[in-house]
Amino acid sequence: MAIGVFDSGVGGLSVHHKLVERFPAADFVYLADQANTPYGGRPGEEIVELTRAGCERLFGDGCSVVVLACNTAASVALRRLQQTWLPGYRRELGRPVNVIGIIVPTIEAATGLPWEHEAERRGDKVEKLDILGVFSTPATAASRVYEIEIDKRRQDVAVFSEPCPELARMIETNAPRDELAAVVAGHAQALQRRIGRAPDRAILGCTHYEIVADLFGQALPAGTPVIHQPAATADAMARYFERHPEYDPGRGGARRFLTTGAPGAQNGLIETFWGSPLHFEKA
Repeated sequence: MAIGVFDSGVGGLSVHHKLVERFPAADFVYLADQANTPYGGRPGEEIVELTRAGCERLFGDGCSVVVLACNTAASVALRRLQQTWLPGYRRELGRPVNVIGIIVPTIEAATGLPWEHEAERRGDKVEKLDILGVFSTPATAASRVYEIEIDKRRQDVAVFSEPCPELARMIETNAPRDELAAVVAGHAQALQRRIGRAPDRAILGCTHYEIVADLFGQALPAGTPVIHQPAATADAMARYFERHPEYDPGRGGARRFLTTGAPGAQNGLIETFWGSPLHFEKA
């Protein structure tokens, strides 16, 4: 048994890295769908089908749980897969398997409340709004998942999403840091213009963006708190395995990296983030 981590590309390695730190004895299989990255501009049905295929591959490799380390896949495909595909697939496979996203842990971290909590609608005037900025792919922004789910739980938090159409692709293709910095700064400025001021907090709502988190730190006003999805996801998975011992993460410490794209070494930006060379096998 193993933990599967799925992303359209290498951004999910930011989540994978935190999961490995939290569960050092567990076995992991990482799958990057680099043949089809990025997902952010694709139609919804296509995202659902690509995500299903990735999950099926990871379950076929012995994973008991797959973490969708991709906001686009989690926001667009997760609920559909859980409701319409996973029940029948479990019966076919004959063992417990599950697909988990990274948006629920992020919203729990942003609101300070459990996912099950929903605010009582009393119509009271909110004296002070907490302005939360979300940087994401266009597909995640279009889903409005952060606006909808945070509003259910906190009426004193206003969410403003800033879609970043090219940023994930630039990170995936090892764009120069000065070009990345200029694009990040442009999106930070655009978000502030739309709000009318700087956000009180920010979410990096695409796991690729964690790889250049320092550039967001430079682009936002000094000291702006940033909610980091990898840490929130690792915390949530620790709680999940405590509640669900039927899902076995393995105990051999194995690490496999698969790609639907070109196998081999990854780009220098990713190696710098990971701390050592990474070699991907053909999926």
